[in-house]
Amino acid sequence: MTPGLRPAFVLHDHRVPSPHFDLRLEEHGVLRSWAVPKGLPTDRATVRLAVAVADHDLGHLTYTDADKSIADIGWWELHDRNARRFVFTLHGRAGAVRYALIQTDTDWLIRRVADED
Repeated sequence: MTPGLRPAFVLHDHRVPSPHFDLRLEEHGVLRSWAVPKGLPTDRATVRLAVAVADHDLGHLTYTDADKSIADIGWWELHDRNARRFVFTLHGRAGAVRYALIQTDTDWLIRRVADED
């Protein structure tokens, strides 16, 4: 991240090997990445699996190909973090939405949260 700029995010719609989404958050010079098989939750009652995958280089922010398109892009804002959970807002094309990523013993879960969570 260039000093003074906000950290970026991208949500890729990835069709190979099977349809899923990749959430990538810029942090410490890389894109921390999670595969989200069913996409980001659209309501607070839904919890989705988010599988941590290898970090990607920043070139993936705008990368597309025949099997990968950008579903959303923008910047993200961290609100709270501990060893097993972090709360952040994605500021994308359609506005701002707050999420929590929660680490379980084996994977991560992602859920949409209210602004005050």
